[in-house]
Amino acid sequence: MLRTKYFTHEVMQRAGRREHRPRDWSNVELKKIAPSFHGDIINVSGWQDGDKRGGKYCDYFPNARSYSISNYHRGEKGVQGIAGEIALDLETDAPDELVGRFDVVFNHTVLEHIFDVHQAVKTLCVLAREAVIVVTPFVQEVHFIEGSFGDWWRMTPACVRRLLERQGLTTVYQSVNDTAWFEVYVFTVAVRNPHNYQGPRASVNDRGIGNRVLRRTK
Repeated sequence: MLRTKYFTHEVMQRAGRREHRPRDWSNVELKKIAPSFHGDIINVSGWQDGDKRGGKYCDYFPNARSYSISNYHRGEKGVQGIAGEIALDLETDAPDELVGRFDVVFNHTVLEHIFDVHQAVKTLCVLAREAVIVVTPFVQEVHFIEGSFGDWWRMTPACVRRLLERQGLTTVYQSVNDTAWFEVYVFTVAVRNPHNYQGPRASVNDRGIGNRVLRRTK
């Protein structure tokens, strides 16, 4: 009986923290940032472009001139046959025709599934004329689909910044849903020319991120 009461109380606490659920939280973060950008946008490895809450990420960018989706050809979550879809392997150099093709490159919870993450970040960045927006997990259970994708990395916010910096981009916005109740995501925006960036700015204190989850599981 005590366990049932505790479990019910725990579930109610979790339900009351919807704004911290990683997908809901990262969607809200993107809605803050996306209207600041114009031009040609691509959702890299975006599957069907769904935000997992019934919406489409293309609608988050009201000022886009064009919006594209890329996917990798292998596995059940690979190329979807969507009109205008681009086949792109992040573990290889970008084709010449895609280099600098997009103003903004968006990538949501993909990098952890790519073993050669340095190449993947390089490929993402060379597509972008202006900015890269990436969402990456820092605390999350291992998840993969055999024959489609693995699960290799959990990157700190500092690691994400450094990877982007090595490609010539400066992080202007970074946030974390540091919570004891759900997976922890890192939301990062990096740009080529920070002086021209007109959107919101934020930074994180790296020390101690994830400690709430660790304390709760002890």
